[in-house]
Amino acid sequence: MEIPAINLKAIVLVHWLLTVWGCMAWLPMSFAWGNFTVLAVGVWAIAQRDSVDAVLMFLIGMIVTILTDIIHFGIFYPTDLSIERGRDTVRFSIGMAILSLLLKPASCFFVYQMYHERGGDYNINFGFPSVSRNRDAYQSIDQQNEPSNVQHPFNPAQDSKPGVGTY
Repeated sequence: MEIPAINLKAIVLVHWLLTVWGCMAWLPMSFAWGNFTVLAVGVWAIAQRDSVDAVLMFLIGMIVTILTDIIHFGIFYPTDLSIERGRDTVRFSIGMAILSLLLKPASCFFVYQMYHERGGDYNINFGFPSVSRNRDAYQSIDQQNEPSNVQHPFNPAQDSKPGVGTY
């Protein structure tokens, strides 16, 4: 089964609209700043089509906002919706913010697919030195061409008769 191609512009647009609607009535400014900052990184990923770093930063930002959105909902969810004035606006805003949170894991999946399509590899490097098994750039010492008259100062057995080994 093939994964459908979702445009990055559509993901950013949908989350921007849901974030605007979610910030209308009850969420604090930290929710808006966090989500709009990540969406700005998404605009950067749209503008630079070949940038792997932009898509990776957008993906990491979306994952972080999933956690921060849950924390915001847990702290700032209104417990008393019996206030008649603005009750429908608060309910709409809550619904849109929750819908944005529910769509973020699917958006992260599609952004991860775009990261892979742009050339990102599955192991994410955070800049720490590591040992790599990729040795494609190295030339094997077995394939070197040596002149036949070269003496080997550290291994006299190679200068002697073939078949005779030193023990």
